[in-house]
Amino acid sequence: MDGLDGEIDGVDEAGLARLVDRFYAAVRADDMIGPLFNDAIHDWPDHLGRLAAFWSSLMLGSGRYKGMPMAAHLRHRDRITPAMFDRWLALWREATEAEMPPAAARSMQAKAGRIAENFKLALGSRALAGIR
Repeated sequence: MDGLDGEIDGVDEAGLARLVDRFYAAVRADDMIGPLFNDAIHDWPDHLGRLAAFWSSLMLGSGRYKGMPMAAHLRHRDRITPAMFDRWLALWREATEAEMPPAAARSMQAKAGRIAENFKLALGSRALAGIR
């Protein structure tokens, strides 16, 4: 980490913003998860800013994110299936590999994998069992 410019492992604020934009453009266009996201998000510019802040806090320790992502996702638990997590992670892998240096991409993919597992657990047995 170079404390002078806020970069860690090739990750900086501008790169995170590009990554979030690229990833959610793919999410919004995706046949499986796009409808859920497009129904749930009413202000995409605001949401993208919050997501960039989330990843900034996670990867750079910036403390910019001040939300509770689990609560927002719990509102949609009846529509979320295990396959959606797999698709989300596949799109994340593609975006991180395109936008980040390899080590940073792997780190961000691992973090996203842990986030997905935590969300599956929080959503309960319905999501884990694939029951709708």
